[in-house]
Amino acid sequence: MSEHSPLNVKSAKLKKALVWMTETLAEHPEKTRRAILQQAELRFDLTPIECEFLDKHLITPQG
Repeated sequence: MSEHSPLNVKSAKLKKALVWMTETLAEHPEKTRRAILQQAELRFDLTPIECEFLDKHLITPQG
């Protein structure tokens, strides 16, 4: 599989979104997961399926 295959691009996009969301949740505990997910959807051009995956699998940091 080439470096720029659609699968690699999508998984890289999801990884970036996941890292950003995790960092944002840790830095801004006052923000809701839903608000952060909506920002990630726009920022990383996520599909509804990708958003659903992140919503189901994102674990909020324990403070």
